Amino acid sequence: MTSLPPNPWGDRRRVRVGLLGGSFNPAHAGHRHIAELALKLLCLDEVWLLVSPQNPLKPVAGMAPLPERLASARAVAAGNRRLRVSALETRLGTTYTADTIAGLKIRFPTTRFVWLMGADNLAQMQRWARWDRIFAAVPVAILARGPYSARMLATKAAHRFQYCRSGAEGARSLCAKAPPAWVFLHIRRHPASSTAIRGQNRSKT
Repeated sequence: MTSLPPNPWGDRRRVRVGLLGGSFNPAHAGHRHIAELALKLLCLDEVWLLVSPQNPLKPVAGMAPLPERLASARAVAAGNRRLRVSALETRLGTTYTADTIAGLKIRFPTTRFVWLMGADNLAQMQRWARWDRIFAAVPVAILARGPYSARMLATKAAHRFQYCRSGAEGARSLCAKAPPAWVFLHIRRHPASSTAIRGQNRSKT
């Protein structure tokens, strides 16, 4: 049972969608763990795993080809039709998350999007291009991720948008909130790591 990727030309479905972007180099069970918890805790209809052609903050060296990373994401999402895998950024011609979200809102005008990200990404979000536009465009859900979670409130993004943070009890209605709006979700940590998997693969060669 494999779900189809989102229509690259868009549609007008009235659905609640979580966007989980990343390199997925490779995708692993931790990504599925986050996606399925987001479906439940945020009352989403779908989560889209957006496989980035090339994260501008990560080196090209060591980055697996896009088809390989897409295949790993599809394998991780297999069996859950509400998890949809796509490389929509290649169709949109975007590199930065803020531009990707803007493009998706044009192509999917009746979809309610929520940006999903780990606490580790929030810790360095000020390095992202036009990062504040992400908060201005869609609600954001931050998911606990190991040691980064404890430092979450000290980040520049958390300080800037402290006034519009909802408590965990507001997670189920996050999609309906006008941005900026965000929530921090305390979730059970999953041990899987793309970095560790790549290290294991190198040791086998």
